[in-house]
Amino acid sequence: MSDLNATAAASEDKLAGVEPVIKAEILAEALPYIRKFHGKTIVVKYGGNAMTEERLKHGFARDVILLKLVGMNPVVVHGGGPQIDNALKKMGKQGTFVQGMRITDEETMEVVEWVLGGEVQQDIVMLINHYGGQAVGLTGKDGGLIRARKMLMPDRENPGAMLDIGYVGEIDAINPAVVKALQDDAFIPIISPIGFSEDGHAYNINADLVAGKIAEILKAEKLIMMTNIPGVLDKQGKLVTDLSAREIDEMFADGTISGGMLPKISSALDAAKSGVNTVHIIDGRIEHSLLLEVLTEQAFGTMIRSH
Repeated sequence: MSDLNATAAASEDKLAGVEPVIKAEILAEALPYIRKFHGKTIVVKYGGNAMTEERLKHGFARDVILLKLVGMNPVVVHGGGPQIDNALKKMGKQGTFVQGMRITDEETMEVVEWVLGGEVQQDIVMLINHYGGQAVGLTGKDGGLIRARKMLMPDRENPGAMLDIGYVGEIDAINPAVVKALQDDAFIPIISPIGFSEDGHAYNINADLVAGKIAEILKAEKLIMMTNIPGVLDKQGKLVTDLSAREIDEMFADGTISGGMLPKISSALDAAKSGVNTVHIIDGRIEHSLLLEVLTEQAFGTMIRSH
């Protein structure tokens, strides 16, 4: 038996002991959500353990297909930090970060391109297609999807000065035409966060920023960010299930939100302010967390509000 089939069989075994009535009740509970979100776009930022652990990878692929089959339009934007770090280590390079952003010289950018746009993206596409979905991989150059420019970071040590962190980009513009065309034709777009400048330079863009901006442009019903933590945690390490813009500003100011969570929460808040109906940060280490968020009434992770 192949690894793919073995994983699917193990998942089915877990359900074998569940009473049929309970299964039916669970399916019935999903009905109002299927109706509510039918035809709506759901942007998923896919990262963390959910894309490195085999069991979770297979579960995610099947969850995305299920959302598509019941009439929703999932769009996946993936990260790949651990995979990039592994590839750099093999070359004897160490990844370094400033304020949650990877410093990216020319050699690192080449690695980012083939790891994200090749290896990671194609792995996701293959798994979805294996389970009967129709996934198509995209980078910023496809259909002019993501136009980028060089990002300069404020230097916290020297107020007023800016840091050049290499081929790290910010988004100039998103052209969603290719994504919309794929959605309308029953495909699931899988987007690597690589943007291109007008002169053809490739730029590494934080996947959270890309997911947030694509959710805004597509007027998504939901933006769901999968992480390696239960959601946003307060200073005591307790999960905060609901956050307003004012509360987020306070958590930025006192350092509760820092490092890699900064771009994630900033993007989530920008998306909420720009008309994305709900933004959720959820724990991708929990199997089927995507389905639990979309198709059940269980409050899951942290919901971010613009007011």
